[in-house]
Amino acid sequence: MLFDTHAHLNDEKFDEDREATIARAQENGISYICNIGYNRETIETSLELTRKYDFIYTAIGWHPQDARTMTDEDLEWIERLAMEEEKVVAIGEIGLDYYWDTSPKDVQQEVFRKQIRLAKKLALPIIIHDREAHQDIIDILREEKAQEVGGIMHCFSGSPEMARQCIDMNFYISLGGPVTFKNARKPKEVAEMVPLDRLLIETDCPYLTPEPYRGKRNESGYVRYVAEKIAEIKNISFEELAQITTENAKKIFQIKE
Repeated sequence: MLFDTHAHLNDEKFDEDREATIARAQENGISYICNIGYNRETIETSLELTRKYDFIYTAIGWHPQDARTMTDEDLEWIERLAMEEEKVVAIGEIGLDYYWDTSPKDVQQEVFRKQIRLAKKLALPIIIHDREAHQDIIDILREEKAQEVGGIMHCFSGSPEMARQCIDMNFYISLGGPVTFKNARKPKEVAEMVPLDRLLIETDCPYLTPEPYRGKRNESGYVRYVAEKIAEIKNISFEELAQITTENAKKIFQIKE
């Protein structure tokens, strides 16, 4: 039983074989998926997936790359959906992206803060997108008292020291395909130090495909390779790693079944 805590199965790269891809995930032992909606279009299509598949849940939010386009009406819409749609389990992915220069940093930061405040109002966890913005992410999470709701550091790319700071603020560390890359030292160090009760796994499909399929389109079923690598690093069985990370995800997303 595996939980892919971060997927984009509504991405256009799955338009030709979405149903088959989801069926393969189930065949590979994926019992739960959290699919991400990060703007008007993808929020709507992610909700459609949750209505079609009982094991797919969603997080909804506004991606930092699109921060300059978010209006107060968009924020109110996200709030309304989060209250009305029972399978919305988090606000995300939200955060900062200083790699792609598509929204000014100050605008990203303000949109990030607004969504943290919304999550606190709704008592929902947050899913953090952090690209080349480590210190600003930490500072804003602290200033906004994000530990009150906690959440997930999605596809964590920071140091073991940063991981410890995030854990201390009530966040889970989620690892994806990069932990399987042969020369990826830092993700393996993070996997080794993160306590099992704060660890999650994900694909971020169709991106960040793990070995042995690196370079091809990622899909939810490949979260198995992430789990296998982390189990190897932690010197525990695959079954134990799968069970623990699934229970962790159900806990943070407040999924009872």
